[in-house]
Amino acid sequence: MSIFVDERTRVVIQGVSPTSQGLYHGLRNRAYGTNVVAGTNPKRGGEEIEGIPVYATVSQAVEETGANASFISVPPRFAADAILEAAAAGVPFVVCITEGIPAQDEALAYNRLRRDFPGTRLLGPNCPGIISPGRCNIGITSGDIALEGGPVGIVSRSGTLTYQALHELSQQSVGQTTCVGIGGDPVPGTSFIDCLAAFEDDDETRAIMMIGEIGGSAEEEAARFIASSVSKPVVSYIAGVTAPPGRKMGHAGAIISGSKGTAQAKIDALSAAGVTVAQNPTEAGEAMVDVVRTLA
Repeated sequence: MSIFVDERTRVVIQGVSPTSQGLYHGLRNRAYGTNVVAGTNPKRGGEEIEGIPVYATVSQAVEETGANASFISVPPRFAADAILEAAAAGVPFVVCITEGIPAQDEALAYNRLRRDFPGTRLLGPNCPGIISPGRCNIGITSGDIALEGGPVGIVSRSGTLTYQALHELSQQSVGQTTCVGIGGDPVPGTSFIDCLAAFEDDDETRAIMMIGEIGGSAEEEAARFIASSVSKPVVSYIAGVTAPPGRKMGHAGAIISGSKGTAQAKIDALSAAGVTVAQNPTEAGEAMVDVVRTLA
């Protein structure tokens, strides 16, 4: 099994045009084996681009193709509307990789989803997307660094460290069930806890790697959930241990309030929950290899 997506997932690319980033990454996803069935562009409805039928609206694409996932790569000012359009069309899983969406737009979209479209899960924004190796890839993660066959599920706030986690495990012949990049913005559509719960329920996932970073309280909340509700071994790495105190960081989610949100606070919370916390990404990969060996 995998979580959220698999070989049956049918993807519509929102904002597709001959020169769009959505088309570029969507074609890479299709080349990986993802079932890309449609694109949308209000000015190009009825056209076909690179073999992808284009519709004016998401609702038309869903009606004609049965799309059940959306891939959004549009400019920040259009992203919130694109998310809500997909939800209104009944798309149950929406991946938005767009960076730089105004925080107010993110908050409004998040609350509209919770209030009006509870059947739609948003991944992102400002995330690398999701890959279930050998089954489906939506977003910008390179399929070359993923290895199918499980047994490790990965969830990460950091895009770059998502790729490193995949690579570290694949180099050691440890496959992954699903790798989810949730993004580091202050208002993510999908949380650590959402992914941890899904991995806990997935029979093929036997161990979990969680990559966090400074800022916010998501990792501390995840630690409490792990302690109460996760039976599978968890290995974690927290980025930002060496960040200078008091220095403003560029990442949207890297906001520290007092002692909350610091790397040490997160490490302490996870360690207390029984998580193996590594000091660097390579060590995290090595720790997970050791865990997998004990599962054999």
